Amino acid sequence: MPSPLLEELDQVLKQIIQRVTRYLEKQKIIIRDEEDHLQIHLDDQDAFARLQASSSTYRFLTGPNKGKKALVLKTVDQDHSSYQGLVVKSSGFSLHAGVSCKADERKKLERICRYIARPAISEERLSVNQNGQVVYQLKKAYDDGTTHVVMEPLELLEKLSAIIPRPRVHLTRFHGILAPHDKHRKQVVPKAEQAVSVAQSEIAVLTLQQQLLEKKKKQQRMSWARLLKRVFNIDVETCGACGGKMKIIAAVEDPQVIKKILDHLGLPSTPPLAKPARGPPLSEWDDYHQTFFEE
Repeated sequence: MPSPLLEELDQVLKQIIQRVTRYLEKQKIIIRDEEDHLQIHLDDQDAFARLQASSSTYRFLTGPNKGKKALVLKTVDQDHSSYQGLVVKSSGFSLHAGVSCKADERKKLERICRYIARPAISEERLSVNQNGQVVYQLKKAYDDGTTHVVMEPLELLEKLSAIIPRPRVHLTRFHGILAPHDKHRKQVVPKAEQAVSVAQSEIAVLTLQQQLLEKKKKQQRMSWARLLKRVFNIDVETCGACGGKMKIIAAVEDPQVIKKILDHLGLPSTPPLAKPARGPPLSEWDDYHQTFFEE
């Protein structure tokens, strides 16, 4: 499909705003006042909701800077702009369609998933200045040139606590054919009986693998190839020319045939003669003891 147009993105964004607003009104999170303006309805006893509301407006709820925004450092270089490309913004909402991924671009899909699942902050770009304030360096400058955000330590904890999910809240949501109410979901999600059978087969495979490992541990006898490598440092399973893996073609056990093959290759076919036995060497201490006993 061709890339969408900005007019099409703007129309999609308007539908998103209408549906989100309608849902928030239905949940009584926002209400309309007499002048048809949307207002956030928060319970005075719900400190966590008020904390999240202040965080969404980039303001602090507690501390000496209550109601104020964080101190930011800006640069005169404002080349970076999120308004370029396939992006539209309206009423605090933004829709970005500049990133696409084909079905066979698995590496690119992995990068997108990593971007979505990235942590809230990067410890590498977090530091403390001489005044004891926390300075967070942005990976890319904002549209207004903001490069750093300066906060007090408690203000940083306030911002981090605002993104902690509430108890018993789903952190993973499925869309498309995997959504709970999709009419084709039953065609891709296995039934309970199938899931049980798959689980039983996996358990059987794991049990068999464990039995094989235990049987292998009981076999204490080493192969002749491993014995040669351990005792004489001769690796008969690796080719000395190319370093490739070698395999056994045949095992010759007849002494006459072995002698014939060694003579043909010009290798000694008879074992070396053993030298006569000798006594242990005498040291200076042994000579001292010998002289002492002779006296």
